[in-house]
Amino acid sequence: MLKQLLIVLALVIASGCDRSSDTDTNNQSASPGSNTSSVAAVDDVFTGENVHYIVTTNPGGGYDAYARLIGKYLNKYLVSDNIIINNIPGAGHIVGTNTLWKSKPDGLTLGTFNAGLIYNQIIHRSTLQFDIGKFSWIGKAAGEPRSLVVAEQCPYETFDDLMAAEEVIKVASAGIGSASYADTKLLAEAFDLNIDIIPGFEGNEGEMSMMRGEVCAQFGTTSSTLPFVDSGGGHFVLAVGGNIDGVPRAEDYAKTDKAKGIVSLMTALTQLGRITAAPPGMDPVLLEKIRAAYKATLTDPELLAEAEKMELPIDPAFGDDVTQLVLDALNQTPETEAIISAAIQSQ
Repeated sequence: MLKQLLIVLALVIASGCDRSSDTDTNNQSASPGSNTSSVAAVDDVFTGENVHYIVTTNPGGGYDAYARLIGKYLNKYLVSDNIIINNIPGAGHIVGTNTLWKSKPDGLTLGTFNAGLIYNQIIHRSTLQFDIGKFSWIGKAAGEPRSLVVAEQCPYETFDDLMAAEEVIKVASAGIGSASYADTKLLAEAFDLNIDIIPGFEGNEGEMSMMRGEVCAQFGTTSSTLPFVDSGGGHFVLAVGGNIDGVPRAEDYAKTDKAKGIVSLMTALTQLGRITAAPPGMDPVLLEKIRAAYKATLTDPELLAEAEKMELPIDPAFGDDVTQLVLDALNQTPETEAIISAAIQSQ
């Protein structure tokens, strides 16, 4: 009897070991299999699909030019059917950025907007339906100085002339609430400029207004205004966040603590030029695939050659590095926030 019990016990133990071994084998094969399925699903996301790239300005101008150039090559690395540029202007980049925020995080919608919307988030502007820090950040194509351009027909040769002007100077900007408007307001606040900001000029519309004699100056990204300057329509009088040959820098004019604080923040935002983001909540595997495709795009020799011909500077950064730049820009001291609020809250 004892011998029979021992035999039964041995069989039970052996059976349990077999099941344990089967379970371990199943678990080991399930994990890689699951990961493979996830990667395969991500690879299939773009097959036969169009990717929509939101540009938060009208056609024409720097944002549109960068988006069309990037989209042309990004399509090669995502292996999608097409990348379709969707221009959604309004409220100084806010309408298009709100649209991007509310899009599905399925990899089929990307967007570019002015990182100067950080100003609006800092002062808690009610029209913002997004949190810039929570976008799925892909990368940025350039970091370049911003510049103040004066029309040739206006009687101001230098920034000193503008600072000394007694009459009110009309300056074009994008819509109220835009980064362009905020930058111009902050520049005026930093250096006590006697200006009247005329909003509503998206893309190169401000340059057309300068040519018509309606406004005297415009503040914006250097690559956007360079063709206008090269054509003889105007000249640079000030650079912010970088160097332009023969043009004085805002840092050299900033003597007060207020001016230094404003110029410092504006300089930080120049590092976030021509950004690309996706809606929040994207699957990490999918996000990394898009980031890898974007990096391959911005280092593609053919794109770099075409960008040089178009005079579009390329100074890229990618993924988490850009995310950190955004978070750092949002993390301002109460003193700096108060300066920003005082300068642009009345918009």
